[in-house]
Amino acid sequence: RVGDIAFRVDDLSGTATQALVKLHLAGMHANSPACSVHAFDLDKLRQPGVTFWSGWVGDEIAVMGALKRIDAANGEIKSMRVADAFLGKGAGRAMLEHIVTEARRMGMSHLWLETGSTDAFVPALKLYESAGFEVCGPFADYALDPFSVFMTRSL
Repeated sequence: RVGDIAFRVDDLSGTATQALVKLHLAGMHANSPACSVHAFDLDKLRQPGVTFWSGWVGDEIAVMGALKRIDAANGEIKSMRVADAFLGKGAGRAMLEHIVTEARRMGMSHLWLETGSTDAFVPALKLYESAGFEVCGPFADYALDPFSVFMTRSL
């Protein structure tokens, strides 16, 4: 298990953060058709209304995640990814709990997310289900897609 993770709002300028975002995008493209990849690149992660966090264990990046404000009451979890060296050690759960806490602090009452539907996404689906997320239909600007699973939970 991972010990203490230091979470910080990240401006995405560091090489370790950029490398983890690139790894995340490569994984999304390796496991879903391009038209079904909704992960944000560096520019989209920097847009207004998106807060991006990195989680660090010492000087190593362990995890990243973002929260996009949909409106006053709703947020979307974006671009969660655990660094390979920290897979299976609780870093993803820690980031998810951090995002939930921050969403509540921002006054949101519901969180939404889109993730993939192929076998590569089973660990993510299990994590979200264990944290109280339930499968739902498309939300915001998403359309029904066999390569997407949509989930939501109240805060």
